[in-house]
Amino acid sequence: MVDMKAVFDFAIAAHEGQKRKYTGEDYIVHPMAVCRIVAQHGGSMEQQAAALLHDVVEDCDHTIEDIRQFGDEVTELVEWLTDTSKASDGNRAIRKGIDRQRLSEAPAEAQFVKLADMIDNSKSIFLFDKSFAPTFKTEMAQLVKAMTKVVGSSLWIEAKKVLKEGPIEKEDYSLRRSEV
Repeated sequence: MVDMKAVFDFAIAAHEGQKRKYTGEDYIVHPMAVCRIVAQHGGSMEQQAAALLHDVVEDCDHTIEDIRQFGDEVTELVEWLTDTSKASDGNRAIRKGIDRQRLSEAPAEAQFVKLADMIDNSKSIFLFDKSFAPTFKTEMAQLVKAMTKVVGSSLWIEAKKVLKEGPIEKEDYSLRRSEV
């Protein structure tokens, strides 16, 4: 059984002082939103924990070993969700290709969380960065196509709708800040 309070406390501490690029909100609201999306679509407690921790290894001073305290399944999911490409691998398109290939091999449980991550990211990118939105949309479409283990899932259907129509719900960022 995953201790969600411990996961939440760890994620809050790990992201302490980080702010979201477009909104200036505390970074933790993004993992919280991803966790909420995963939960709303029937994701397991391990997937919800991975959603809260999905950016910790990539964006904070923590390693995958720090995540092991939350169990093997959570650790494995976070490992799959952590980008492995590096700046030295080449330009953005090359790096995204490396990470896309890796995610195509990930288990369905990790792909499910990644869909929730992209859906939440789309809300701020489509609203606040109109010049980057087409690039993000192309990358998202390529990733959705590559993640074949979740085809037909409710999150896959929602991601396809986002690609076609934009974010399904418009986010009230003042409410997101109040959740922390």
